[in-house]
Amino acid sequence: MTKHQRLRSALENGTLQTAMAAHNPLAALLAEEAGFDAIWGSGFELSASFAVPDANILSMGQHLDMMRAIAQRTSIPLIADIDTGFGNAINVSYVVPQYEAAGASAIVMEDKSFPKDTSLRSDGRQELVRIEEFQGKIAAACAARHDPDFVVVGRVEALIAGLGQAEALRRAEAYAEAGADAILIHSKQKTPDEIIAFTEGWSGKVPLVLVPTAYPQLTEQAIRDLKKVAVVIYGNHAIRAAVHAMRSVFAQIRADGGIQNVNAQLPTVKDILDLQGDAAMRKLESEFLR
Repeated sequence: MTKHQRLRSALENGTLQTAMAAHNPLAALLAEEAGFDAIWGSGFELSASFAVPDANILSMGQHLDMMRAIAQRTSIPLIADIDTGFGNAINVSYVVPQYEAAGASAIVMEDKSFPKDTSLRSDGRQELVRIEEFQGKIAAACAARHDPDFVVVGRVEALIAGLGQAEALRRAEAYAEAGADAILIHSKQKTPDEIIAFTEGWSGKVPLVLVPTAYPQLTEQAIRDLKKVAVVIYGNHAIRAAVHAMRSVFAQIRADGGIQNVNAQLPTVKDILDLQGDAAMRKLESEFLR
């Protein structure tokens, strides 16, 4: 099966898929190596890697180029985070084929106004577009894809915006009706209660996608037990792990006045060469360099 078909099949048969965030091909390779089912092409992580806010500051081209680079180096499906779709339904009609051609197997688009603000800011600007407007964007995304197995996910931000369960369910139903293959429901509450309540109230018309960043106590088994969830996304753990590791190593080098103590704790240079595809390059050299 193609990457698209594998993701589509999982959505249809109810097998929970795990997706790890990545902000570059190296992080994506490490996620695949660890056994995750898919890569989350995170706008938050890419913004963080540039040390700028996740507020549509980076261009579509920058994000698209990174998704292409990730897709070329991994063999598992890539779920691309396209924020609000970079504009209205006309923009979405242009954007979706670009991501499909770049190798993504799915896009996730949220119902915020452009430019968006990251969902996890405690005092963030969380303004949503009209339901009808976002339905048009979902429909445009579905119409623009070339491969029918390419997945379109509608992301509902009503709980993030404090609009309550009824509004979240109303929007989710409307987006599924417009053609969304799955619904990502997001929450920044520190317990999973809000998400569990949404799941219990959800019709099950299409499967759900969860991002348990704020409520990490919700395990994969507990998510399976909810019955209606197809994908769990670990939305920012690659960049957080990288920051933690670099801070720790850099601090030790400064404290020790050199790398004499830290060196043994790090992956070897050969490990990095292997991740870079050194063996494949050596093979090409032996075959073609004359």
